[in-house]
Amino acid sequence: MAESVVLDPVDLHLLRLLQNDARTTYRDLAAQVGVAASTCLDRVTRLRRAGVILGHQLRLDPTKLGRGLEALLSVQVRPHRRELVGPFVERIRALPESRTVFHLTGPDDYLVHVAVADMTDLQRLVLDEFTAHREVARVETRLIFQQWDCGPLLPPTPSAQSA
Repeated sequence: MAESVVLDPVDLHLLRLLQNDARTTYRDLAAQVGVAASTCLDRVTRLRRAGVILGHQLRLDPTKLGRGLEALLSVQVRPHRRELVGPFVERIRALPESRTVFHLTGPDDYLVHVAVADMTDLQRLVLDEFTAHREVARVETRLIFQQWDCGPLLPPTPSAQSA
């Protein structure tokens, strides 16, 4: 497991601001954090090099792209062996409907977030791209009614007891 990076309050403030709007200019970031723009640039560059900042993403509205139905597919792969896992994950990741793939513990091996046009498209996806493959033992589908983004991801706050 990768080690965490030590972050000071200025780093945390920068990360919070960038997670809320990754297009914020260094000048605006610096003004909000209370440091010089050059210091802000240096800190963000250091956070990128350290792997804290992984990149920037453009978020799209699936409904506007004709994919108004989203679902979570719980998938069980049998046998659950490395030689099947790698190709399965790569095949699922390559599907235009796939949004996110999670490898899990427990009764299900994978959780796949998909976006499709409608129920017919979801049925086609499950039957043709999942259960048609011999290693897929079971697929359970859950429709997503609504989703919400949560706050920025920051390191855990040390508890008063561990101090």
